[in-house]
Amino acid sequence: MMAPHELFALLSDQTRLRCLMMLQKEGELCVCEIGRIMDSIQPKISRHLALLRTSGLVLDERRGQWVYYSLNPSLPDWIRHIVDSISQDLQHQEPYCTDLEKIRSLKNQGLCCK
Repeated sequence: MMAPHELFALLSDQTRLRCLMMLQKEGELCVCEIGRIMDSIQPKISRHLALLRTSGLVLDERRGQWVYYSLNPSLPDWIRHIVDSISQDLQHQEPYCTDLEKIRSLKNQGLCCK
């Protein structure tokens, strides 16, 4: 089980925090979608998502050439509460609100991998 200091160390990086916030709001995203939203290269995003996966915060699923990430539904309640609270508090702050707008734009334009 993850200790609180390990969770906060993972969330101390803005890239990982942004990824986690997007996954909390959207449920599931492909690594390439996250890269587009964050205007970052896929290897960098994959490296951060791998840390989140190794910690047990997120799960991944390969579908053909795409890898989709989602929050682990088996997270302990204390972690789920922290993630939900942070997401609620940050949804109107930059860059998190812009990330959510970009997700909606990608979906509206049919540019998502699904």
